Amino acid sequence: MTETHEDRAPTECGRRFDEVLERLGRASSVVITTHANADGDGAGSEVALAAFLRERGAEAWIVNPTPFPATFDFLLPEREWVLPPRSAREARYCGEADLAVVLDTAQFPRIGRVKSLIRHLPKVVIDHHPPSDRPIDGLVVCDTSACATGALVFELIDRAGGPWPEAVARALYVAVMTDTGGFRFSNTDRDCFRVAARLVELGAVPEALFRAVYGRFRVRRFELLREALATLTVHAGGRIAWMTVPKDAYDRVAATVDDLEGFVDVPRDIEGVQVAMLFRTTADGRIKVSLRSVPPIDVGRVATGFGGGGHARAAAAVVTGPLGDVIARVLGRVERLVDEQGAAPSVSILRSR
Repeated sequence: MTETHEDRAPTECGRRFDEVLERLGRASSVVITTHANADGDGAGSEVALAAFLRERGAEAWIVNPTPFPATFDFLLPEREWVLPPRSAREARYCGEADLAVVLDTAQFPRIGRVKSLIRHLPKVVIDHHPPSDRPIDGLVVCDTSACATGALVFELIDRAGGPWPEAVARALYVAVMTDTGGFRFSNTDRDCFRVAARLVELGAVPEALFRAVYGRFRVRRFELLREALATLTVHAGGRIAWMTVPKDAYDRVAATVDDLEGFVDVPRDIEGVQVAMLFRTTADGRIKVSLRSVPPIDVGRVATGFGGGGHARAAAAVVTGPLGDVIARVLGRVERLVDEQGAAPSVSILRSR
């Protein structure tokens, strides 16, 4: 039998979910947003919450600081749910909304231009990242033990007793699948599988959704990956590795951020590597660094030191400066971190007899 929220002991998150549901119930129009350059967790959580609210008769609109990612367009029952950036519709609906819900981040800087659009609105924040400075004001539900924000949105809807239109199940499955790296990262635990199993019962089809996310890459992605692989560097006795995305190649193949999906996993997959990094130049000339690690290394500390954030095993920051200087500065922090934390074995394999 599937466990429901009534079977579980009340928690602080559960009590806050009750408050969130009360606020959602009073709102006839809700604006939903997430961090810039939304990933599968942010985008999937947005679509799921919008579908849930619309099924209950409310208006729900997605307003993001950057374009809704094309990779996850297939999750949208209607493209019109996403309001055109800087349009009259966006201004009108944000001006008239009763509530704003921010998903997968609790930091004001990460919602960019949306900050000014929702400044006047009461806010609900649902996130699974460690808290940081410059938090978004409002009712905050944050559980860093959750594998994804999508898992928290699942718990919210489960606490409400549904409804569960298929769009909710599909979007939340993608949220959980992508934020766990296809159920292979260290945040994959029994609660993650419990959520995923229930979503399959509700209509999510794992093979189809995996193919929709990871099986539709364009040739330009692999052309860019070929260029990036030429920059692959292994350092510190094989414990640190990184790649850069050449700006000229990125522009030449007309790549988008979606084309970089999984690039940072390439250096991480090298045997013995404890910290992997990917460096790329953004449109405004700054350097985006993505960091990944294996236990016990906490790369969130590095990202936070450069004004970014994230998790212990996956984090990112945007750093100002020439590419070479940024690599040297970040590498120095990572070297010290690996020296401090990297003595313990990164993987423990248990064999049954």
